[in-house]
Amino acid sequence: MRVHVVSDVHGNSRDLARAGEGADALLCLGDLVLFLDYADHSRGIFPELFGEENTDRIVELRTARRFEEARAFGARLWAGLDRRSAIEGAVRKQYAELFAAFPQPTYATYGNVDIPHLWPEYVRPGVTVLDGERVELNGRVFGFVGGGLPSPMRTPYEIDEETYAAKVAALGEVDVLCSHIPPDVPELCYDTVARRFERGSSALLEAIHEIRPRYALFGHVHQPLARRMRIGRTECVNVGHFASSGQPWALEW
Repeated sequence: MRVHVVSDVHGNSRDLARAGEGADALLCLGDLVLFLDYADHSRGIFPELFGEENTDRIVELRTARRFEEARAFGARLWAGLDRRSAIEGAVRKQYAELFAAFPQPTYATYGNVDIPHLWPEYVRPGVTVLDGERVELNGRVFGFVGGGLPSPMRTPYEIDEETYAAKVAALGEVDVLCSHIPPDVPELCYDTVARRFERGSSALLEAIHEIRPRYALFGHVHQPLARRMRIGRTECVNVGHFASSGQPWALEW
């Protein structure tokens, strides 16, 4: 069997429509939404609402880790607008296009920038959403854990560590551990372009030590210091920043 795995799609519906070619199934590890493109400030929900000049400024502040200033700047832009309605309206447009691009079958979980309560509106036959749940594919058990942990970015689907750990524990023994964020290992969490550590999960790392899956697959860190690392018998793999590469990672057995 061959499965293709993508993460951090961030609006790339064109390549997503081809991501399942040559595979028996597609796995998506979240972050479908493109809120703000750090490489192209003309793309995403934020520049659609506030223009490229304001996007330049918010990226500058966030890149400099001046998060309080970035939040204050954003609050001024949002003043007088219904933030939730504006964001959800833009996200719905993206979800309609992205879910239509999913091949069948697709097994997907949420990223930290996704809005889970909107997904049921767009899920269609052949697309299965899993979060703290497992599925067996040709004799191998795949466990999925969606979302991220609290961060200064305050993205939509960040959950507390206890809730996240409970989802990991609910999986039990799996052959392939699939998550949006990486296990809490410095080399896997450091983004060499953003020059900061992203949040990794200690619960994922504990599960790797305890249940020893064949693989731990994840995304979230767009330009990681290490894309692969072996922890005991487990091969930990960042499957890549699909928004920029347009290429899935492949697993065969």
